[in-house]
This record gives sequence, structure tokens and C-alpha cells, in this order.
Amino acid sequence: MNNDRKTLQNAALKARPWYQHRVEEVFTALQSSPQGLSTAEAQARLAKNGPNTLPQKKTQPAWLKFLAHFNDMLIFILLAAAAITAVMGHWVDTFVILGVAVINAFIGFIQESNAEKSLKGIQNMLSNEAVVVRNGEITTLPGEAIVNGDVVMLRPGDRIPADLRLFEVHNLRVEEAILTGESTVVSKNSDALEGEKSLGDRLNLAYSGTTVSSGTASGVVVATGSDTELGHINAMMSHIETARTPLLVQIDKLGKAIFALILLMMAGLFVFGYLLRDIPLASLALSVISLAVAAVPEGLPAIISIILSLGVQSMARKHAIIRKLPTVETLGAMSVICSDKTGTLTMNEMTVKAVVLAESQWRVSGDSYEPKGELQAERSLSGLDAAQDPVMTRFLTAIDICNESQLQQDAAGQWRIVGGPTEGALKVLAAKGGIAASQATLASKLPFDSLYKYMAVSGEADGDAWVLMTGAPDVLLSLCAQQQTASGAAPLDRAYWDAAITRYASEGLRTVAAAWKRVPQAIASLDHKDLQQDMVLLGLACMMDPPRPEAVAAIDDCQQAGIRVKMITGDHQETAMAIGAMLGIRNSSKALTGQDLEKMNADELAQAARQYDIFARTSPEHKLRLVKALAASGEVVGMTGDGVNDAPALKQANVGIAMGIKGTEVTKEAADMILADDNFATIAAAVKEGRRVYDNLKKTILFIMPTCLAQGLLIIIAILMGNLLPLTPVQILWMNMATSATLSFGLAFEAAEANVMRRPPRDVSAPVMDGYAIWRVLFVGLLISISAFVLEAWLQTRGYQPEFIRTVLLQTMVTAQWVYMLNCRSADSFSLDAGLLKNRGIWLVSGVLVALQALIIYLPLMNTLFGTRPLPLKYWLIAFMVGAALFAVVELEKQLTRRWRRA
Repeated sequence: MNNDRKTLQNAALKARPWYQHRVEEVFTALQSSPQGLSTAEAQARLAKNGPNTLPQKKTQPAWLKFLAHFNDMLIFILLAAAAITAVMGHWVDTFVILGVAVINAFIGFIQESNAEKSLKGIQNMLSNEAVVVRNGEITTLPGEAIVNGDVVMLRPGDRIPADLRLFEVHNLRVEEAILTGESTVVSKNSDALEGEKSLGDRLNLAYSGTTVSSGTASGVVVATGSDTELGHINAMMSHIETARTPLLVQIDKLGKAIFALILLMMAGLFVFGYLLRDIPLASLALSVISLAVAAVPEGLPAIISIILSLGVQSMARKHAIIRKLPTVETLGAMSVICSDKTGTLTMNEMTVKAVVLAESQWRVSGDSYEPKGELQAERSLSGLDAAQDPVMTRFLTAIDICNESQLQQDAAGQWRIVGGPTEGALKVLAAKGGIAASQATLASKLPFDSLYKYMAVSGEADGDAWVLMTGAPDVLLSLCAQQQTASGAAPLDRAYWDAAITRYASEGLRTVAAAWKRVPQAIASLDHKDLQQDMVLLGLACMMDPPRPEAVAAIDDCQQAGIRVKMITGDHQETAMAIGAMLGIRNSSKALTGQDLEKMNADELAQAARQYDIFARTSPEHKLRLVKALAASGEVVGMTGDGVNDAPALKQANVGIAMGIKGTEVTKEAADMILADDNFATIAAAVKEGRRVYDNLKKTILFIMPTCLAQGLLIIIAILMGNLLPLTPVQILWMNMATSATLSFGLAFEAAEANVMRRPPRDVSAPVMDGYAIWRVLFVGLLISISAFVLEAWLQTRGYQPEFIRTVLLQTMVTAQWVYMLNCRSADSFSLDAGLLKNRGIWLVSGVLVALQALIIYLPLMNTLFGTRPLPLKYWLIAFMVGAALFAVVELEKQLTRRWRRA
């Protein structure tokens, strides 16, 4: 009976969050004690629950990933054509067709990224060793051997090995930015908490993977492995399926449409030729294969991949590193950017922006930890500047001496802080105010503790002994009865100080107060009682993690391009709203918190995700839910971040964007794009490049499709008319792979259109081929095929050999493709403009095209392989004249259909 009652009591205890339990209840529920577990009990729990590691998702073998790239409708047609030509004994055709299919698969396989590396990155964040109490004795164990109920001891610099409920805390401060996104270290205690608390407010818990900044503590393990907060992030990432990009979805739909059309054409042609024309079965089969090879844009996947690769190289020069190739195009379609605040939109370096003294208020310029900036009086009764103001000098001296941080400059000239960011910001302020290195002798100090929220030191300098104190304003205001003025100590004006705190809090600034008093001699053992009387308030330092200056301009660029910017942060609601207003984020006057989101169902969340632009006190789950809600609403979502807490949302988003300098390896591996300069402005440049790439891809598709149709129509017309096969399958493949692919690169180098960042994101649900594009394909395809058919008929009447006629037709159609490529440079304006001279890519591919055509026409080996014959120069001129006529007709068509296109 007693055992059953005990089991029920333990179950009731575990049903509540660990941070709501008293320490004694935690030990009872875990059947442990401050002396730790016995070795036998720990081994039994390890055998039952498994090691303190994170599970890894199985990945596909490389050969299976390679074969997956053959799963494409257009490739199926090529493989079928290769099989038929092999049965017929046309081995050259077979190997050429198979070669095209294999090359396409290799391109896709080489460019495929292994997203599972992100999980391995999280594995590396687990602690390798931990100091544990077993059998009442302190021992060091491997991190994976830790179990629930173990007692772990923490020291400065330790990486916490599991989730702990702290029970003995001495000035412990923990760096939790990887989980919460907050830039400040968190002071911990052991007191039980009441009510629901967000991740960053659970002050009696320490989380696996976070780091001890200062102090010591002991805690009992309440979660290991996949049950920890880090494990939850790992699980979220494991279950996120990689979404297909808008371009790949559209190309897949286009491929299926082409597949159905080609099958229909092949079936109709076979029935017509066999039943009505009585064409021999072998000849008819070769004709049908030629039609399939002609109409299939088999070079399109390779062309798209290479154009995207060129976009990757262009973005890399602008500090945006693309990890997954289709991301280039997806960037241009982004309609929402969800950004983490700390380190992404802000500097991730606390900076004092204002100082409040009893008779003056000052603004402080300069960002980051570099000690450059000025103190400008905003309100001053004395009219003195900062260097001459004795109260300012005393205040700066106090925050410089009563400070455990150090300001250092590394070999590269970068300034950094050793210690907490809040104390570091005070150290930088003192340096900006011209305070030299202190020669003071310290006799004793009280370190900062979250229980009393201040630190104090006693010492002397130049024969003057004192007590200096810094800490939370509410605490110091309660300890001080006086305030420092230029004429000496005066009665404390509590209303003045409260008004100043409220004012700067509305600007997103948090305050730290400083106080002092003279003593007859330095106190050898400073005690809290020494601070209970005669303390004089010196002033307030108001600080913030400031916005990046370049982020303000970048957000404006994005919003003008129709992209909404949403800030999702673990910081407090008021701070987030103030920073949002400084950054120029629209709708920053209101915000939702993580607790608000938890109360919403799917429909309410979807509405809130669209309505609000500021989300505060969020956890990794909240960020992930917001990204999913926006994506479900039809948005193309980009997510930026730098901490492990951002990784699941980055992986879920259409475009995950990680910080390259301050981002963790986990975040980088989960991302699609990495900002090498941690500059939000790089995102705006990447969006512009993504839109340019997509525009050029559309131009490329509009270029390739009519030429494929023209080739197919030429074969259909020949069979219907009973003529010889105009081009052989290998000649058609030459056109599609050697010439069409070559010419497509010219369009890839086209500059961005003038209005590219002043138009809304494109509708990703709209097909690549709209009504006008289909018209253009039909119009140009008929134009080229009819021109080639007329030329073929003219050559046949003059008694030329079939191989010679095919060579002339090949040269003519290649030339027609070249001039039509020039047509495709612009959808509206005349194509032969000044931009043509600036596009070096077009001139390069034109030279390559001439060289390739010379090889296939005049090289004997190529004549044998491709069935071509040498051509006199006049036939090059005839081909050029046909092309020039085609160019003029298409340019005229542009003008006549302009109103239709705009409608």
C-alpha cells in the first residue's frame, strides 16, 4: 500500500514542470539525493533509458541518391528512346542519348546538399565530460554516462551536459543565447517558480549544451538525451521534411505537360504513318524516336542547374554563400522574412546609449565594443561637458572599478569583452568617457548575485577610501537616501529617477545604477550591512543591444520590394517593439509573446502570423510554428538566425539564412544560405540577385521551348508530306545539348531589370508558362519549322544529297536559335540595345557557338559521327538571312502583343 501511494505521489510530482518544484520534491520524484546515485542504480538507469546522446536519422546511400535523379518524366522519354535505338542497332544514337541522361543525373547528384549534417552539428554540442557526485564522492564521467537523478557540479567555462534542476547556486550565470536568443547572460537561482514560465525565465533550470559564464552550482539531472531542450530541437529538425522549391515544382509540372504532349504526338504520328502512309516499321520507329528526342528539352535540367550555379557564384561575391542550389531562385520569390533579433538585426553587443545623472542627462554615440563615441548633453544644469563634469567623472570611475569584465583588442584589431556583456558595456562607456586604467587598490568585494542584484567593492586611491556599488536600479534606489550633485550629496528625488527609467525603457533600453560613499578607510571584509546606510546614488547607465545601421536600410529595401519583415526573438516584448520601431519594421507598435501563441489553435495562429510583425519571448517551437503557419498561408518564407534555437525554423523555412560569423555550426548546416558578413543588408542584395536569376530562367525557358517545338514540327511535317527525315536523332541532340545549352548561358548573364526591387514577389502558384508564353512558343516554333521546311524543299529540288541538306538545315536552325536568343533578352523593348554590348556572356557564347558549328561541319570525325557534310560559305550567309528575317518578325510581334502581355 505504501509503495503504491509513493508511486502515485511521484507521478503527481513529475506531472508538473520541474521549475515549479521545491528542491526536496525534485529529489523525491527522481529517487535521488544531494549525495548522488549509487553506481549500481546509475548503471541500471543507463541500461533502461539509454545513454545521454541524441538519436541520428538514417540517410540514404549515395547510389540511391544518384538513381533518384533519373526519376524525371523527360528522362524517362530519353531512356525509352535509348532502349529502342539499341534494339534497332543504332549504337551511336543509343550511347549519345544515354550519355545525356547520365550527365544530367551527375549534375544533380554533385550539387545535392546533405542536410543531415545539421543533426551531427547538434551532437557536437553535447558535453564530453561532466563532474558528477556518485556514491557521495566527486568523479568525472563521460557525458553519455549521465542519467536522470545524477548530481552534476558546474564550474565557470563548463558546457552543461544535461538539463538540470539547480539546488545549490553561487553567483551562477549561464550563456543561453543558443537556446533563447537573448544576448545577456542569465543569473540562476534555486528557488521554485510559480505559474507558467517561458524557456528564458526558468531561472532554476540549466540546459544541456549551454555554457557556464561565471559562478558555481550543483544540480540534479531531470532530462537526458532526446528529452532535453536540445534534444527537442534535434527531434524537430529530424521530422522536418525538405520542401521543394517553387521553381522545382513548376518545372516538374512543365515536364509532365511536355511528357503528355509528346506521347500524344508520338502516338498520333505512329498511327498516321503506319496506317495511312504505309511507312516501314523500322523507318517509322526511327522517325518517332527522332520526334521524341527533338521535342524533349533534355538540356533544360542541366541548363537550369548551371544558370543557378552562376547565380551562386555571383551571390558569393556579395557575401551570400548558397548551400542548396535552388535557393538562388527561391530568394527572389520570398514574400516574408522572419528574422531573429539578437546578432542578426542587432549587434549582439550591449552598448550604453544614455547616462542619467541627478542634474543632467546624456546621449552616448558609438556602437559595438569599440571604445569610440561621444557623450553629448541632452539636458544639463551646469552646462559643462562630460570631461569637466565632476559627477560624470565619479560615475564613470565607479562603473569602471566596480566591474569584473575586461576590454581587449585582438591581433586583427577587433574589440571584445572578457566577462558579462552588461559589465562589458559599462567598461566601454568608461573608456569612451576618457577614464584611464584605475590605480585603485581593492580591499574586498561582494560579487554580483541574482538574489540581491548588485555587486560592490571597497578600496582606495590617492588616499581616498570608498565603497562603490552597481546593480539593479530598484535595489539601489531603495538603499540610497541621497543623490550626487555637483555641489555634493542631496536628498534623493525618487520620482525623477523613476521617470527616467520609464522613459528609456520605452526606447528599449535597460538600466544599471551606480552608487558610492566615502569611508574612513577601506573595508577589509565588505558585508551587506555596510551598504545599508550612507550610500549616494551616482546615476544610471541605459543600455541596449543596438540595431545594425545597415539593417535599417536593408529592411526598407525589402519592404519596398513587397517583402514583409517579421522579428521573432526571445527578448522581452517592450524591448522587441522598441527595436522594431528603430529598425523601421512596419506594425511594430504591437507584439505577441510566446505564451500568447501557445493559447492559439491553428487558425488563430495563421491569422496572428499574418497580422503581427513582432513576436517576443519565443521558444524554438514557437518559431517553428510561426514559419509553418506562414507557409500554410501561401507565403514563401525566409528565416534568419544564428543560434541553435533558430535551427529548426531555418530548416523548415523555404529559405533558411544563417549568420556566418556569429552563427553556430548547427545553424549553418541547417541553413540554405549563409551570410559571410553577418549583414542583414546582404539579404536584400541576394533577393535582387534571386529575382534576376528567375527572370533569366524564364527567358531561357522561353528560348528553349520554341526551338524544341520547331524541331518536332519539322519531323511531323516531313512525315505528313512523305519527305526524308530532316534531322537524325544525334543531330537533334547536338542542337539541344551543344548549341541550345551554349546559347542559354548568354541569357544567364543578363543584368537585372530596372524595377526588379520595386515590384511585389511573384505568384509562386502561377505556372512558368503563362498564356502569352504558350503563344510565343507556338508562334516561334511554327515560324522556325516552316522556314526550315521551305528551305529543305528548295534544296531538294536542286538535287543535293540528304546528308548535305541535313547539314544546311542544322546550320539554319542553329542560326535561328542564335537570333531568337537575342529576341529573348527583353520581353517588351527592342533587344539590340546598349545592354547587349555590356553582356559579355552573349559574345562569349556566340564565339563558342561558331567554333562548335565549324567542328561539326568541317571536322571529318564529326562528319562521320553526326552524318554532316562541309558547307560552302554562302550557306552560312543563307542561314543568317533566314535568322535575320525571323528576328525582325519576332520584334514586330513584341510590339503588337504588348498590351496583351501587360494585361
